[in-house]
Amino acid sequence: MLKIISKFILKTFGWKIIANITPEIKKSILIVAPHTSNWDFIIGRLVYFALNVNVKFLIKKEFFKFPLGQILKKLGGIPVKRDSANLVVSYVANILKQNDSIIITITPEGTRKYNPHWKKGFYYIAQSSEVPIVLGYLDYKKKEAGIGHVIYPSGNFDKDFKFIEDFYRGKTAKYPDKFNLT
Repeated sequence: MLKIISKFILKTFGWKIIANITPEIKKSILIVAPHTSNWDFIIGRLVYFALNVNVKFLIKKEFFKFPLGQILKKLGGIPVKRDSANLVVSYVANILKQNDSIIITITPEGTRKYNPHWKKGFYYIAQSSEVPIVLGYLDYKKKEAGIGHVIYPSGNFDKDFKFIEDFYRGKTAKYPDKFNLT
């Protein structure tokens, strides 16, 4: 029922889903950009419901106070303490290693504000967990929510990251002045 309702809401507001999540990928890091608005979460969650994809997402621990925390957990929220990037990488890598099937969504910008440099943790999580990185996006100009490429970290961060940035270049954020790859 949630799938049908989500598809209806997205269609009502003119959003298209451009996605092909291959079932053989049981575990992955799904990065999503641009991320400049709280609407990104709402649209993204509707897309996952419409695709019937059970995703988990990282969100700072401070949001997990009652009653919001209970709602976030039901929606797939994983609380993280962002004090140390290394601790977050190993914490999330362990979650991936302990599950046979899990998709964890990360916004590499790390904030809805303008950020000239994306966080690199998603790459190191995928690399240490030996899982692919799936490139998800929201494009407000085209009203598209989609899944692009699947990449496996090669160990050459600069090369892989250039490919990732090139994929996102030209995607239109809700607030384009807050996205560094316009």
